[in-house]
Amino acid sequence: MPPPASHFVHRAAWLRAAVLGANDGIISTASLIAGVAASGAGRGAILTAAVAGWAAGAMAMAAGEYVSVSSQGDSEAADLERERRALKNFPEVETEELTAIYQRRGLAPALARQVAEQLMATDALSAHARDELGLGERDVANPLTAALASAVSFSVGAALPTLVAFFASPAATVVAAPAASLVFLAALGALGAWLGGAPPAKPTLRVAFWGALAMAVTAGIGALIGKAV
Repeated sequence: MPPPASHFVHRAAWLRAAVLGANDGIISTASLIAGVAASGAGRGAILTAAVAGWAAGAMAMAAGEYVSVSSQGDSEAADLERERRALKNFPEVETEELTAIYQRRGLAPALARQVAEQLMATDALSAHARDELGLGERDVANPLTAALASAVSFSVGAALPTLVAFFASPAATVVAAPAASLVFLAALGALGAWLGGAPPAKPTLRVAFWGALAMAVTAGIGALIGKAV
């Protein structure tokens, strides 16, 4: 008997948040460092920009995640309340809705009706939340936890190019920080793919390409502004 298949879809929510935070921390901070270094600024200005960008980015990620998770929770709660009222006032209409859903999924009309009635008798709200609203059984994220996780993952990502800028000379930083960051990004892409059970080549190349593009554009702008002023 073959072993049960392993699935990674349950990791999607936290994996996406962690990878996005770290990826954003690396790219935005490395791009900022590259841009300031390319302008001809000294070590103090480069590190000040890096740390300021690190702090601002972490707070922005935390605030955005808090607002996003809270808004999603409010929307889902409102949908459930509307569904609860509909079940109380129009139970037959709601049963017909479930029946139609199961018919579209391939059940025969009589069987679809039977399944809908049995689920309505057991837990009508859960059945409609899952099959009509798409709110399946899952852990509901806490806004504060999500905000903290985003800030921490961003900070971890931002710390990597900042440390490179700290140890490299100002002249070397414009090359060293982007080069090291591309290695970090490739490793992050491969790690994310591995944790998600996906082949690593495509995610690794994708994140490295977009990171390189962001840093190249920012460095170019920094160099132009540095020459202009």
